[in-house]
Amino acid sequence: MGEDSDSGSYHQREMSQHAQAMERLNLSVNKPKDMESYVGYANLPNQVYRRSVKRGFEFTLMVVGESGLGKSTLINSLFLTDVYSSQYPGPSQRIKKTVKVETSQVLLKENGVQLRLTIVDTPGFGDQVDNSNCWTPILDHIDSKFEDYLNAESRVNRRTIPDKRVHCCLYFIAPSGHGLKPLDVEFMKRLHEKVNIIPLIAKADTLTPLECREFKKQIMKEINENKIKIYEFPDIEEDEETKENKKLAERVPFAVVGSNMILECNGKRVRGRQYPWGIAEVENLEHCDFIPLRNMLIRTHMQDLKDVTNNVHYENFRCKKLTAVTAGEGKRPNPKGGMSDKNPLEQFENEKDEHEAKMKKMESEMEQVFEMKVKEKKQKLKDSEADLQRRLEQMKKSLEQQQRELEEKRRNFEVEKKSFEESQKMQDERRKLENSKTLDGKKQKQKKTIF
Repeated sequence: MGEDSDSGSYHQREMSQHAQAMERLNLSVNKPKDMESYVGYANLPNQVYRRSVKRGFEFTLMVVGESGLGKSTLINSLFLTDVYSSQYPGPSQRIKKTVKVETSQVLLKENGVQLRLTIVDTPGFGDQVDNSNCWTPILDHIDSKFEDYLNAESRVNRRTIPDKRVHCCLYFIAPSGHGLKPLDVEFMKRLHEKVNIIPLIAKADTLTPLECREFKKQIMKEINENKIKIYEFPDIEEDEETKENKKLAERVPFAVVGSNMILECNGKRVRGRQYPWGIAEVENLEHCDFIPLRNMLIRTHMQDLKDVTNNVHYENFRCKKLTAVTAGEGKRPNPKGGMSDKNPLEQFENEKDEHEAKMKKMESEMEQVFEMKVKEKKQKLKDSEADLQRRLEQMKKSLEQQQRELEEKRRNFEVEKKSFEESQKMQDERRKLENSKTLDGKKQKQKKTIF
């Protein structure tokens, strides 16, 4: 009897702990009718809960849209923190000449639960005159994160694999009221098989309720016509969650308003935007879809977004990558999607032959290029030699002309010199005659005076 009472108290303690754990998880667990039949594996959710809380959670959110649509404000409003601030401004304040993918990380804590949030923004998207292929850097970023995760899984030590894959993409649509732009359609068609896309109508307070409803219908019509796969809410057997998912699906695309300002409205402090006609409240279902978006993104479907990323988008990427490696095509997967049935040795020989053929082709091309370069160099040398020869002839002619001019000048100088000497000689003779005459005159005068 003592042993039975101890066993019963032990089971009662276990059941009380299990009931408390289920209450924290908001799960309903049926209490076993027979206390002796309780084993304890129903306590597994509590173990998973404790381990998950201890390890923390990771979530990567991509924000894409033209500048000035309120992306930074909405992110700050969703997580009630300054992800973007004056020290780290939003993407609209960091517009680039080309699209550049930038990431920012923040650690959020709430009731003992840690969330490592990574925000991926794309400053410069849709702001250029020519937006051709502006989605390429975004695609490359998503594929690179898939590639990093696949490489981490292939390592020997993979106990801690950081999950930097993009789990959700919030695509902001300008509130034009005229449907999607060609850029919107092309971007979503390029990314819908790689990431969970959730379309948002930015700055919904610029539309009337009727305009907003019509705009939503037009957007969903164009999405269906272009066969764009946006995030679909999961089908759950529980009636309450199914109804909730249907309500959320009816609000897609979410018409949102973001604001970090606290205003006074009817004696209550609310977040909203002040207008001359009143206040557009952020957390008012009659004004916008901010609350359904926040509930879906954070409170109810964050784990499902991660599961879809891992089980659908990442698996598709992994399958294509491994199929390409198995097929021996490098980057080109087997078009049928099946495994290659080639003998590995034969496949190796084929690859070797292809590589040798490629090397020979490259060698012949290099020889042709080298010959062409040599011919060009020879031609340049010939041209320079001809130019030098021409300049030499010109210099010879110039020197001969200068020599002739000098000879002519020398002859003229000799003639002038000769004439000058002759004139000097005549002048000297004339002086001598004059001097002799003056001497004779003086002698005669002296004789006269004597006599």
